[in-house]
Amino acid sequence: MEKRIVALERNTKETQIKLSLNLDGTGKTSIETGVGFFDHMLDLMAFHGMFDLDIKAKGDLVVCDHHLVEDVGIIFGKAFLKALGDKRGIRRYGTFFLPMDESLAQVSLDISGRSFLVFDCNFNRESIGNFSTEMVKEFFRAFAFNSEITLHERIIYGENDHHKIEALFKATGRAIREAKEVDKSNMVIPSSKGML
Repeated sequence: MEKRIVALERNTKETQIKLSLNLDGTGKTSIETGVGFFDHMLDLMAFHGMFDLDIKAKGDLVVCDHHLVEDVGIIFGKAFLKALGDKRGIRRYGTFFLPMDESLAQVSLDISGRSFLVFDCNFNRESIGNFSTEMVKEFFRAFAFNSEITLHERIIYGENDHHKIEALFKATGRAIREAKEVDKSNMVIPSSKGML
């Protein structure tokens, strides 16, 4: 099986990002975006997803965190899609329920070739540190649409926004871990259409 490792860059007038991804890693990360809580969430997602992720990002944080967080989602999605290759042998689907103290998150995804996001989550705070809670949805939308996956994110219940968001990122990592796994005894493209 070919190594599923990708390195990409994205440079705009608003952001400059370098990203490397190893889908078959061990959860090692080196992430610097200038948005501390976002770095922490990406660390957790990679750790639970068992993929290595290196991100060096600079952006117009003097404006706000929107451009940087969204653009990280875009480049991460593109890298994820490229690293998957022809998707031969992958399990394709992943679902995980994850409790974080009083909160419970559910994430389900399909590496389908069809981009979609269902986001059933509400937050009470406007921000955690310099990370805007509205950017959780924007990040996952950018990731889903650029990786060409169907992604359903749901907070079933919870009170603390930190816990709810952390549960989402961890559950996403776990769902990715399940879906990206390769079944070496059945190296076919997991679709009756013959392609994804």
